[in-house]
Parts: sequence; C-alpha cells; structure tokens
Amino acid sequence: MLPLTAENKRVAQLLLSTGTCPRCIFRFCGVDFHAPYKLPYKELLSELQKFLEAEEDELVSEVPNPPPKKIRLQEPEDRIDGMDSLSQNGEGKLSVTEDGSSSSKNSNLNVCNVCLGILQDFCEKEFIKKQSLSLGRNDIVQLKEAYKWITHPLFSEELGVPIDGKSLFEVSVVFAHPETVEDCHFLSAICPDCFKPAKNKQSVFTRMAVMKALNKIKEEDFRKQFPCPPDSPKAVCTVLEIECAHGAVFVAGRYNKYSRNLPQTPWIIDGERKLESSVEELISDHLLKVFKAESFNFSSSGREDVDVRTLGNGRPFAIELANPHRVHFTSQEIKELQQKINNSSNKIQVRDLQLVTREAIGHMKEGEEEKTKTYSALIWTNKAIQRKDIEFLDDIKDLKIDQKTPLRVLHRRPLAVRTRIIHSMETRYVDEHHFRLSLKTQAGTYIKEFVHGDFGRTKPNIGSLMDVTADILELDVESQVVHFGKYLIKNSPPAHNKREGGNFCTWESSQYK
Repeated sequence: MLPLTAENKRVAQLLLSTGTCPRCIFRFCGVDFHAPYKLPYKELLSELQKFLEAEEDELVSEVPNPPPKKIRLQEPEDRIDGMDSLSQNGEGKLSVTEDGSSSSKNSNLNVCNVCLGILQDFCEKEFIKKQSLSLGRNDIVQLKEAYKWITHPLFSEELGVPIDGKSLFEVSVVFAHPETVEDCHFLSAICPDCFKPAKNKQSVFTRMAVMKALNKIKEEDFRKQFPCPPDSPKAVCTVLEIECAHGAVFVAGRYNKYSRNLPQTPWIIDGERKLESSVEELISDHLLKVFKAESFNFSSSGREDVDVRTLGNGRPFAIELANPHRVHFTSQEIKELQQKINNSSNKIQVRDLQLVTREAIGHMKEGEEEKTKTYSALIWTNKAIQRKDIEFLDDIKDLKIDQKTPLRVLHRRPLAVRTRIIHSMETRYVDEHHFRLSLKTQAGTYIKEFVHGDFGRTKPNIGSLMDVTADILELDVESQVVHFGKYLIKNSPPAHNKREGGNFCTWESSQYK
C-alpha cells in the first residue's frame, strides 16, 4: 500500500507523465518516512500505476480546474498553460483520455527527470503550481535525504554495523552526470553576484549559490534557458568514487619550549625556510603517524617569539587531526605517545596530552585579554644603575599602558592602539647594567616593547619610567591558565607524575568509544 492519499493522485499522475520516478513523486507529495523509498523500483512503479488507475472518476471531479479533455501530455504539439512539451524517457508515457482514465507505459522508465539536481526540483515544483495543483506543503523532501533512506540500509548490511546519523565516520559517494553537468551555468550570467569564488570550494555552483540565484531570477528568464518541466535524461549517473572518511579528532595539552632558536610554527619567508624545525612540527609529526591522519591544524593560546622560552606550566595547544584512520586510544597509549614526543627532542616537552572535544578547543581562545600571564626578563640599561634605581618598580601595581601595534608585527597585524595592564613587577639586581624583571601582565601585552618602548609606540615603558635607554636580552614565559573540558590545567606536575595516568585520558577518550 502506497503512502499516498486521494489528494496526492493528481500531482502523482502529472509527475509520472513528465518522467518523474516513483521515489521523487513521494518526495513531492511529502512522504517523509523511510520504508517506501527502500522498495524495488519495479514494485514501486507497479503499485503507483495501480494507485493512479483506481477511482479516476472521483479523482477528476475533485481536482480544481482540470485540464481540457483529450489533452495528451506526451504529444510535442500540445501545451499546458504555456509550458513546453513534456519530454519522455524511452517508451514511458501516461495520458489523460476523454473519459478521465489514465493509461501508462512507464515500465521502462529508469532515468528520472527530477532526481538529478536542484534545477530539476525547482522546475518541477513550479510546473505543478502552474497546473493549479497543490503539493500540500511548502517544502519537498530533499533529494539527499531520500538517497540516505535508500542507501543507509544497504551500507549497514554490507558493513555489518548500525547506521548512526551522528557518527564521525562518513561514507561519501560522488556521482557524475556529464549530460547535465552544465545545467546551472546559465544562472551565473543572469545572477553573477550569487556565484563568487570561495576558499575550499571546487566550484562556485554550490547548492546555496544556486538556490540564491533561483530566488532572484525572473520566471521568463529562467524559462528561456531551462525546459519546464525538465527533460528526461538519456543516461543514468555514474559513480566516480566512494570515499570513507572519519571526522576530525582533537588532541590538546601544554608544551614547554626550552630553545631560543625555535619558532612555534614553520618559519618560511618568500618560500625559503629560515629554521629547520618548529614546535608545531615536533609535536604534530608524531600525532600524524600514530593517528594515521591526512593533515592537521595547530592552534595555541597565544604564541611566543622564536627567541623566547616557554617555561613553568607550559602553553596550552590543540591539534585538529583530519580524517584519522585510528581514533581509539587508552590512557596508557596516550601516556606512551607523550613520552615518545618528549624523548624525540630536548627543545620541547609536552604534558597533559589528552583527547578533547571540539567544544573544549574554544576555551583556549575565549576571553584571551582577561587572562593573566607571568614573564621573566633580563634587562639591559645604557646608564649604570644601582639597586635603589629599580626598587620603585616593585611598588607599581596595575599600571595601564598604551601600545601601538609594534613595528616588528605591523606587516601581519592591523594598526591599532591597545590598552594593557601590568599587574605587578618584581626586580632583582644583577650588575650596574643588568637586572631581572618578573612581570604579571594582562594577556596580549607586548613585553619586549614595554621594556624598550618601540620608538615611543608603547607608553609608558621601562626606559621612560627609569629615564634610561633599556633593552631586553632574554625573555621567558613563566605561566598561564586555560580551561580544557572539565579540567583546569594549571601548574600541572611534570610529565612523569600521576596526572599522566589519571582519569583525564579516560574521560576524553570516552568521547570516541
């Protein structure tokens, strides 16, 4: 028994006559449950023909503004409401005769004139409206949804696993249909503003762009370029490729950088590599191999200069691993992976390595300006100084400074004046031209510029406060605090401590069990 009502009969009859397959007829009639779509094509067609032949007298009397008698929809010389003649598929035809009965020869109809794309859907929907018929709903069932209902049981049976719409594992099937590949191209000439190149898009003819153009184009312009109802294609689609992919997984932790000759990310200028490695590569190379991922994206809570060390509890980082072929890890395996990274280089160390969710990554970037960071710097002054000359700095609290975008980063940062706060300072005298300065500052403060002033672009600065020319010789990041998931990674113990085998790995990895 088909899930169609008497109200659907006239629409179903009209669609079948234009070369529309039974499943697309279900879509236009608003059948939004799975079972009918899974039935074999011939069975569906047979049942549909029986449905249309039943109670035709009642059907015709119920349809408002029925078409004139003796109209044969398949005849080229005939028109309906100004529409072009209806193209058919093979020998499949359905006509409305004088007595209102239907005759059908659709047994050979295998190539649908609608299920190829957006234009066909749009055109057929408008065609139905022109016949003074109602679909009974504003939106038809999308083609991709019907396709899922048909193929999901087949994949499930073949792979021996249940289908989960929220699963990170996806199977993509790419079809090609050369006959209609350029059907949408005329829209770009009429609505050029709808089709603009975008990153990571192989074509400008995306679903969103085409739908936007269809909403803007005038009916007469559309009808000049595209038959309505759409022609029946001569060939079926071919499968280009079937691709299995897993959604990205995320690994987070903290890193310490002990080298003053190591950038955070690859340092490449004009295609030339300046240094042989980076923090990003020393960590991600191992993750790519273990997770068997195709690519990665590295992010962190701030960044340090190439000559700045990151000490203390380390800098939070996260790595997105695209299409990993392995995603299940025990806490012991995560521990061993962290140790492997740490053994591979004396320039960095990683701690608190863990699998996290996408949502947890957002915490690294949230409220960055409200975070507090601690630094240690070795300062040089041009004038000889005594211990008493620097003691006043210890008493300064919550000093507001204005920093114009530093000259050294102006090529990649917009010009602006940013107000930052130096919460506290602590000095330690070294000799008459050097002293150590510990600072607790608002995140985002340019420490080097606060010391030397950047030619007056940072006010006040250490030089102006002391009335000397000051410069920074060494800088270390001591600590910073960021939440990850339900764990606060703060002042975490060394990598060998109990935290390593604790429940943080179990909690995170359970997201993928």
